[in-house]
Amino acid sequence: MNTEARHTERDRSSHPAESVENTDTEGAEGRSRFALSDRVAEWVPGGRITLTVLVCLLFLVGFSTFVAQPFEIPSSSMEPGLRIGDRVLVNKLAYRFGAEPQRGDIVVFDGTGYFGNADYVKRVVGVGGDHVVCCDKKGRLEVNGRSVDESTFLHPGDSASEVPFDVEVPAGSLFLLGDHRSDSSDSRDHLGSPGGGMIPVGDVIGRADWIAWPSDDWTRLRRAGAYARVPAADGAHG
Repeated sequence: MNTEARHTERDRSSHPAESVENTDTEGAEGRSRFALSDRVAEWVPGGRITLTVLVCLLFLVGFSTFVAQPFEIPSSSMEPGLRIGDRVLVNKLAYRFGAEPQRGDIVVFDGTGYFGNADYVKRVVGVGGDHVVCCDKKGRLEVNGRSVDESTFLHPGDSASEVPFDVEVPAGSLFLLGDHRSDSSDSRDHLGSPGGGMIPVGDVIGRADWIAWPSDDWTRLRRAGAYARVPAADGAHG
C-alpha cells in the first residue's frame, strides 16, 4: 500500500479549501470596511457624491480652524510687501506649541478692544520686555539700544515713523507696525488706548507665511532679518 501517495493526495486536496477560506475572510473585511459609508451614502440625498463633498468641506473647515487660514489684505498698510486684495495663508500652528512671535514676523491678530473690532496684519517690532524708541539721530527705529535698518521692507519714501515714541513693551505683549508707516494705523496710533497700543500675544491668530493669491505672486514670507542683531531685552538697560 502506497502511503506516501495517499499523504500527497491528501495534502494537495487541503490547499483549495484554505484558499477559499482566506478569500471569504478578505471579502468580508472589504465589505465591512465600506458598509458604514454605504449606509451613510444611502441616507444622504445625492448619495456618494454628496457624501464626498461633505467630507471635503469638513476637512477644509477643520484645516482652516486649526492649521492654516486664508486672510485677505484689506488695506495698503503693509505695502510694498502685501498689497490690497492679496491673500495670505496664516499659519495657526506657528505659536501653538510654546513658540512666541519674534521681531520681524508678520502676524494676523484680533484687534478687538485694542485696535478695533477686526483682524489686522502688522509686523512685530517689539516683544515683551523690549524698549522701542523712534527715532535715533539717523531717523531709524531703535530697539533695546540697537538701531534697526528697515529699508528692505519699508514703503519707498517712508521714514521709520513721523510720530516719535518711547515705549516699554509689557511681558506677554507685542508692539506692531505696518510697513507703509505713513498709511498704517498701528501701535503708534493707540498709545493712549487700552493696552497702550500693545497687543496680547494670546490675541495673535497666526503668522502670515505665504502669499497664496494672486497665484503669480505665490511667495514665502520670511522673517525680516533687520532685527537679528537686536539684543535680548534683559540686557537692554544693563
